[in-house]
Amino acid sequence: MITVTDSAKDKIFELRSKEGKANDNNIRVSVQGGGCSGLMYDLDFDSEIKEKDEVFEDKGVKILVDRKSLLYLLGTTLDFSDGLNGKGFQFVNPNASRTCGCGESFSV
Repeated sequence: MITVTDSAKDKIFELRSKEGKANDNNIRVSVQGGGCSGLMYDLDFDSEIKEKDEVFEDKGVKILVDRKSLLYLLGTTLDFSDGLNGKGFQFVNPNASRTCGCGESFSV
């Protein structure tokens, strides 16, 4: 399962409204090869639930994850920070053995 903090939920709803994505009720989270640590996160709005997606819902946010990415993301929390140490979505992933300084890539 993937959970969402209140600050991430608020930002997702804000962006959804701002970008006119009212019909894209879902957030797709996936893992791609690349980044400084070997794997990187991808986050986007998506209105289509695919056959091999796992679907989670937390705090009114529907999260779509393909099965391959799910192996890397189980137990992850999606957070949002706008503090001095960085602004943006952050993944708190208990499966990551190493992350890069920007927090956008990781390895297991």
